[in-house]
Amino acid sequence: MTPIQIKQNKSLKRKRKLAAALTATMLLSTAPAAGLLPGADFAAAAEGSAAAASMLNVVSQPFLIDGMRTEVPTAIVDGETYISLRALNEKLGLATSWDVKSRSAIVTGRNRVFIASPVNGSYELNGQRVYGSQAILNNGSTFLPLRFLLERMGYVISYDANTRTVGIQTIKENNLNFATKTISEVTEKQSLLIHYPVISGYENADTQSKVNDFLKREAESFAVSGQQSLTKTMQENEKLQSDNPDIDYPPVAYEGNYTITYNEQDMLSLYVDYYIDLGGAHGTTVRIPYTFDLKNGDTVSLKEAAGSHSDYVAIINQSINAQIKARKLNLLNPFEGIKPDRPFYLRHGAIVITFEQYEYTAYAQGMPEFMIPFRSFE
Repeated sequence: MTPIQIKQNKSLKRKRKLAAALTATMLLSTAPAAGLLPGADFAAAAEGSAAAASMLNVVSQPFLIDGMRTEVPTAIVDGETYISLRALNEKLGLATSWDVKSRSAIVTGRNRVFIASPVNGSYELNGQRVYGSQAILNNGSTFLPLRFLLERMGYVISYDANTRTVGIQTIKENNLNFATKTISEVTEKQSLLIHYPVISGYENADTQSKVNDFLKREAESFAVSGQQSLTKTMQENEKLQSDNPDIDYPPVAYEGNYTITYNEQDMLSLYVDYYIDLGGAHGTTVRIPYTFDLKNGDTVSLKEAAGSHSDYVAIINQSINAQIKARKLNLLNPFEGIKPDRPFYLRHGAIVITFEQYEYTAYAQGMPEFMIPFRSFE
């Protein structure tokens, strides 16, 4: 099989996986129910932000930032560590400003623009909305979830329980800029929004174009299949409503949001979460990952990411089984191991395998991630 045929086969598998998820969602959509896109309830939650802010117990937390010891104001909110945005950014060298008109905090640096709005609970990274626990205003200072902020700005977070010190390490990244392009088809009856990244600034312009063209084609392909599912459901809803005029069917929605997970050592890894809501009990998400070798623009296989180790499948399976046991995950059925071409993505220092919704765990558990360190394949 040629490299082109291999890529076409992988693309076909992705489309089949998404089609299966879309079909499953349609089967769940027999009863009308108002569906929400991820994070759509932030505006309602923001109404309680003032009360939450007045209750913040702010303490000075020891940090070790790239080897330098310091302290930064933090607070615990519902078990999650929040950080004083301006105080932290001053330590990291990031620029922070406040937009009076939108009442949003803007963080710039490391080829990123991150916008946080404590008023409506929204976040935006490089022109794309991202989702996390809402920001909080406390005595004129903006507090954000620590891990959520730093992982999106290109840092690694750790914690030393003995010294109660939070560690922050700056990741050495490829010199890339990211912008967001959007495919949009929004009407009264549907919302289709597919976001995909466009990279710039890389030293090899041909490679850069190759990666951009690939991601654009993928986004367009998923937009077509998503629109077909939305159209079919809307037609079915119209027929049902003509027979039952007292029932209102909510708009259907299809959204694709990308996350850059790795941008190091001439490699780029990301995933796109495609979320579809056809009016059932809840929507369905399918995660489509991609990893590129920026030296030539080609996609990277799981075996290549594992250093072409002859036993990479066994090593990954052993690690996943150990993590399932350590985390005491309740599985719907026993873990059967991965296939050699299992979808994956990279994070700093590790390969990541994700369980799909309902593959092994209940919907409420989301999509558990399993990180297998690169050193496991040495």
